[in-house]
Amino acid sequence: MIGQGRYVFVLCKIGDSAMQQAVQVKERPFPMNVGEMNFPQSEGVRRVSKVANIVRESEKTVFERLQKEFEAARASQTQEICLVGDQWNDGLFATIRERVHVEAERKSMQLQGEATAIPNLPVYEKITYRVGNKIICCLEGARIGIRYETSFAGEPCELFHCVLESKSFLEKIIVLEHTIPFFLPIREAEIDFLSSNAMKFIDHVGVLLQAYIDRREQVRLIKELYGNQIRELHFSLPYHMIEFVLADSECKVTVSLRYSDFLATLPSEVSAFAWSTQQPINGKKNGGRGSQPIPARLQYAEDALRLMSLPEAFAEIVLKMPQSLRKIFPEQKSA
Repeated sequence: MIGQGRYVFVLCKIGDSAMQQAVQVKERPFPMNVGEMNFPQSEGVRRVSKVANIVRESEKTVFERLQKEFEAARASQTQEICLVGDQWNDGLFATIRERVHVEAERKSMQLQGEATAIPNLPVYEKITYRVGNKIICCLEGARIGIRYETSFAGEPCELFHCVLESKSFLEKIIVLEHTIPFFLPIREAEIDFLSSNAMKFIDHVGVLLQAYIDRREQVRLIKELYGNQIRELHFSLPYHMIEFVLADSECKVTVSLRYSDFLATLPSEVSAFAWSTQQPINGKKNGGRGSQPIPARLQYAEDALRLMSLPEAFAEIVLKMPQSLRKIFPEQKSA
């Protein structure tokens, strides 16, 4: 464990990755991951790793089951309709609800042997709807399934599922099960939107997942492209808090990003500072008395991070950093 102020972190490895996960157990709302750092594992850390592995295996099982069910539903469809603009509306969602209710009632009658009453039920086509990155289909048991297809830079990423249960028009729709990461606020979205506007809930979750993937993949990309220049990299599980330190022989550059909410792909709070590693530290240098190192703000870096994606901003920072540091610390040699 590592103590940092009032906070305690437990460090553990994630799978085969070199990235370490810091599971925060006190006071802050989200854990932070710590990159490129090695720490001895205590018994507590090993227990946390074991629990995390069990959770991942459980999530994998749910994903595989729902994926098979979604594929079976799509295979049995009569057509797939792509909706654009106002075609995706409350009236259409009400029709989808009616279809799952009728099919659930039809199956119930079949099981009870009430074949004579079945012809009185309306017959609907089996239709799957595609709305942007969402596929919506009717599942057995009065359930509505939504599959979210995320992407980054035009390339497909993970699939996520959300299953809604709609027993009747008199009862609230609920989230029955899902494969959405536990650290994303799906429960809050259910409370805020689902009971009053199911369509808004479905769309909100789609934006939430895509924003998470965008933030995560931006961090992955800077690790791939600039890993040799990053000394430390820290981030929360939802990637809404990101911090990194750039390696430099004569200066230390720290960058901190905060995103206003889980739907954001550009940070709302940015700070970038440079410290000279040759300035006096702790009031002493060469036996004399001196001041603490004074950080210099890198305004150009902050501006780039607010306006560009993280990989684009990182490239801008690295390109301009030597000249910027020479102006700030003229007494030092350029890096």
